[in-house]
Amino acid sequence: MSGHPEQATDGVATVAYGDAGDLPGVRALARARAQAYGLAADQVDGLTIAVSELVTNTLQHTRAGGRLRIWGDGSSLYCEVIDSGPQRRLGAVMPEPAADRGRGLAIVERLCDEVTSLTDAGFTIVRLRMVRRG
Repeated sequence: MSGHPEQATDGVATVAYGDAGDLPGVRALARARAQAYGLAADQVDGLTIAVSELVTNTLQHTRAGGRLRIWGDGSSLYCEVIDSGPQRRLGAVMPEPAADRGRGLAIVERLCDEVTSLTDAGFTIVRLRMVRRG
């Protein structure tokens, strides 16, 4: 894996990741694309945190790494985090403050306008959507 963005095709930027050293590049791509798309500063920060949470989950819970895809459609910016992990159960309740783990998806769902999870051809895709304001 690389952690360095691949060439954008059809307006879709992608980056593969496989270890913790790739995380800064993945975060940088998410931040740069969100800024270029014109999301508000708090949305840029929120998307960057959400992507970081999902990628970190991939790195902690799978062996194969994953891929981030990011694109816009005119009104919304979308990110897909694709990995070989199990389908994510959404609608998570935020764990108690004393809990050691389990906040990642709950945080992601609170930061993004929409979060969906599906499986396809042996992969799990978590799609994030941020609606561009005003």
